[in-house]
Amino acid sequence: MRTDLDHFETVARQTVDTMPPAFRSHAQAVLLRVADWPDADMLDALGMDDPLELTGLYEGIPMTEKSVGDFAAPPDTVWLFREPILDEWRARGDIALDMLIAHVVVHEFAHHFGWSDEDIATIDAWWL
Repeated sequence: MRTDLDHFETVARQTVDTMPPAFRSHAQAVLLRVADWPDADMLDALGMDDPLELTGLYEGIPMTEKSVGDFAAPPDTVWLFREPILDEWRARGDIALDMLIAHVVVHEFAHHFGWSDEDIATIDAWWL
């Protein structure tokens, strides 16, 4: 089984490409980045100490908050962090790696579409 960065990116892009049409084109416009670990600045901004707690991150302005009058902002980006995802996958032991990667992708893109963690948990018991 492949667990390298390229495999994570392939699964993530396939996940985006299979989103419903109403979401797909918006999701395809977001940068997708895969890294082994979140960087220290990301963790600091979130008030986190343990990098294993951060499997993914959405950086940007959610679509529900964007305005045509906004100044140019950095591009929206969804990050996946390979080592924390692998750690969760090993700890869980009850899910296929590709399913976990896809789940993290969908969760982060839900933030892009304006959903909070609480909104996501309301419809997806995975995050409770």
